[in-house]
Amino acid sequence: MLKTFRISAILEGISYLLLFSFSMPLKYWANITEPNIYIGYVHGFLFIAYMIFGLIFSMESKIAPKKIIMLVLASLLPFGTFYMEEKYLKPLSAL
Repeated sequence: MLKTFRISAILEGISYLLLFSFSMPLKYWANITEPNIYIGYVHGFLFIAYMIFGLIFSMESKIAPKKIIMLVLASLLPFGTFYMEEKYLKPLSAL
């Protein structure tokens, strides 16, 4: 489950960056809305998958509530999932 959660964290972070650094400027500065629709759908799906995998992972590994809050907050900040994956999940995979 850890590997799946790590992959979902990375993919969610990439989709977040694509949404806000690529498709949102196209939408508001160039009035090109189609990329925003598709990237938004993908980001929404990956966000929900990240939350579900995070919930399953936290229940299976019985991690502290503080770290669960960190997992949720990481998805709301740019580069947050990358940081969380590097600092919290990567060391767990070495065990």
